[in-house]
Amino acid sequence: MESFFATLKTELIHHADYQSPAEARAAIFEFIEVFYNRQRRHSTLCYQTPAGFERMARAA
Repeated sequence: MESFFATLKTELIHHADYQSPAEARAAIFEFIEVFYNRQRRHSTLCYQTPAGFERMARAA
């Protein structure tokens, strides 16, 4: 979890100036659901995305 939050802060939060809490929540949701889970490859998952790794695990 610490690695995830470090990535979130480095790649999203420190580079933005949010006008409201709702805007921040929407950006964080998009980061997690669109980028982090579906596009970003993770070394601990054999350089697959979490969504791809999950699909592979269900197929096995």
